[in-house]
Amino acid sequence: MRSDDLTKLSFQAMLAHKVRSLLTALGIMVGMAAIVLLTSIGEGIHQFVLAEFTQFGTNLIAVVPGKTSTFGMSGAAISNVRPLAIEDSDALLKAEGVVAAVPVVQGNASVEFGSKARRVNVLGINHAVPVVWKMTVGSGRFLPADDQRAARPFAVLGSKLRDELFAGENPLGQRIRVGGDRYRVIGVMEEKGQMLGFDLDDAVYIPAGRALELFNRESLMEIDLLYEAEVDSDRVAKAVKRLLISRHGHEDFTLITQEQMLEVLGSILSVLTLAVGALGGVSLLVGAIGILTIMTIAVSERVSEIGLLRAIGAEQNQILKLFLGEAVVLSTAGGVLGVLAGLSLIELLKWVVPDLPVEIAWHYLLFGLFLSVLIGLLAGVIPAIRAARLRPLEALRAE
Repeated sequence: MRSDDLTKLSFQAMLAHKVRSLLTALGIMVGMAAIVLLTSIGEGIHQFVLAEFTQFGTNLIAVVPGKTSTFGMSGAAISNVRPLAIEDSDALLKAEGVVAAVPVVQGNASVEFGSKARRVNVLGINHAVPVVWKMTVGSGRFLPADDQRAARPFAVLGSKLRDELFAGENPLGQRIRVGGDRYRVIGVMEEKGQMLGFDLDDAVYIPAGRALELFNRESLMEIDLLYEAEVDSDRVAKAVKRLLISRHGHEDFTLITQEQMLEVLGSILSVLTLAVGALGGVSLLVGAIGILTIMTIAVSERVSEIGLLRAIGAEQNQILKLFLGEAVVLSTAGGVLGVLAGLSLIELLKWVVPDLPVEIAWHYLLFGLFLSVLIGLLAGVIPAIRAARLRPLEALRAE
């Protein structure tokens, strides 16, 4: 029996039982659509989170107070942790490869202008923020390079805070109150958006020294360092560590490079995408059981056909190929329909929930399609072997 005859017989058998074939393919289609939809949502969240972290650039190092890991040190050493000071931020500019440093103090306070008041995030920083955080001043100017121990009471507004407090008025030169202290507005930032739920546009930027006083803090929350792109991050981190140890006497701080953060986030989010894809894979397994059941029934119903084929000279391997071909065609058709259904659902999801990050994960899509074909092949093996082992005379007698 030629290959084209086998293919023709496989399609004729499926067309002769349209409803049964459709229901069989439907199980695979649902599983494949679930894989496409769920992995696309997972990949969209993956790309969204990474984009949020990289919007400030990738050649950054954050220095935070306290050591996150211990090395068998006595408890007495913990009480000797030295706060991160503004002087540390200034000193780190001398470290190898460091271009700029931003001392960071963050809190929440009421911002008032006239009769309007709004509670927002207050960021205590310095003049280097536009360079280090890749932010742009929309109007006016950013904070000057003052000595943070005696910084002038200047403030820069986020674009959303400007709209809420001034409603179309020009805020430059106006006096506002931040936590009860008076500041003069000298600039407004361009829209930046959110970073993991933190709205950078609904914030006010003031000198770090004044923020320490406002929130009655002794230590900076962190120091963000921008280093030269061509310099290795590990090399810069070692230089920063040496300098801070010489100032503090011991390592009572933690360095976090942007590369480390992205690597950890990437691995976590990849596992998340794989996990949601596995949920769709469960549906494929259900579809495989459906193919196994339907093909077993098909063998029982077509015993006489198998006997006739064997009687006219069809060999066992040809009967095996016939039923395997039917299983593969059914699973492939279900997989392709599932892909089309999944892509349609993604477009519908984008229209219904435009803010939900969705990104088609093509590698998972192709793997799912391959898996659907493989499942059809494996599910059809047992019924196909059973059909191939039928003896011609016994099969014809079944008629």
